[in-house]
Amino acid sequence: MRKLDRRGAIDFVDVSEDQPENCPIDQGELLARFHASEDGEMLSGAAAFAAMWRAIPILRPLGLIARNGAVLRILERIYTVFLRHRPKLQRMFRN
Repeated sequence: MRKLDRRGAIDFVDVSEDQPENCPIDQGELLARFHASEDGEMLSGAAAFAAMWRAIPILRPLGLIARNGAVLRILERIYTVFLRHRPKLQRMFRN
């Protein structure tokens, strides 16, 4: 995603070592799910990905489609399934 963000619209924050200052979310929760802030609102999971997509011109149409509640619910289900399999996928790609 960083490569697609040519305008530098996204501020990526690594929370693996230190929790960002003034962050209302527990570090464990930050590490468990993807989070993003858009227009002052903290988003999590598929909604956070959709916000990131809206900030990247080539992905913006996907992010706008994800504003639809039904689409966002489907994306959230997919994200939840992915999270269950993420540790296994990470192990596979480390080798």
